Amino acid sequence: MEAQKRRPILAGPGRLHIEDLKRVMHSVKTVPTGLYGITSDEFGQTHLESARIFIECGARIVQYRCKRRDGRLKSTSEMVKEAKEIKALCLEHKALFIVDDRLDVAIQADADGLHLGQEDVSIKEAKARFNGIIGVSAKTLEQAIDAEKAGADYLGVGAVFPTNTKGAAIVIGLDGLSRIVGKVSIPIYAIGGIKLENLHAVKRIGPYGIAVISGILAAPDPVAIGKSIARIWNQPDIGLGLR
Repeated sequence: MEAQKRRPILAGPGRLHIEDLKRVMHSVKTVPTGLYGITSDEFGQTHLESARIFIECGARIVQYRCKRRDGRLKSTSEMVKEAKEIKALCLEHKALFIVDDRLDVAIQADADGLHLGQEDVSIKEAKARFNGIIGVSAKTLEQAIDAEKAGADYLGVGAVFPTNTKGAAIVIGLDGLSRIVGKVSIPIYAIGGIKLENLHAVKRIGPYGIAVISGILAAPDPVAIGKSIARIWNQPDIGLGLR
């Protein structure tokens, strides 16, 4: 009788199917909604300081993006050192840590994720070497659909508005963002020139979150602006004056 009590409620093929479903669910890599902070050292802060600002603003996902408009590059060892420092900060505050472009740095820093541009290594190659979140930049609907099919966990879609952060970035506008949001099912972070002034218009389109660099880091009071952006994003649309 005691042995009977210990038997599983479901046995046989049905139980196996449920266990398979559990394994699939555990393999899905989720990302937090809302503010996605991207670090920079071009606005008066170090990468670590800018990561700290984003976390203080409420971001629960931070990307280390070591690119400069003047083309100056850091050594791999310097990047790994900075990435490890930001990883430790993110771990302390329960935020996900993403490395932009550099698969080698992501692996050495034990990052939670890797963000790929259209000219970087393929999603297939990245997944073969890195067991983490994979994000992909997309400017067109075709790129977005291809990335989703290839197994991307999320997309960074833009530039929604003109921005100096990425040089001559292609601007897709709110219409371009809307087309992609309506056609893919993985999370989408809108990126490119997003500020307090245009936040409501972006939110109306319905992306999963917003990725911000200069809109916060270049502000006179980055933390105050960042908290305002996070607060507006997280509150209901009612009363926001959206049309």
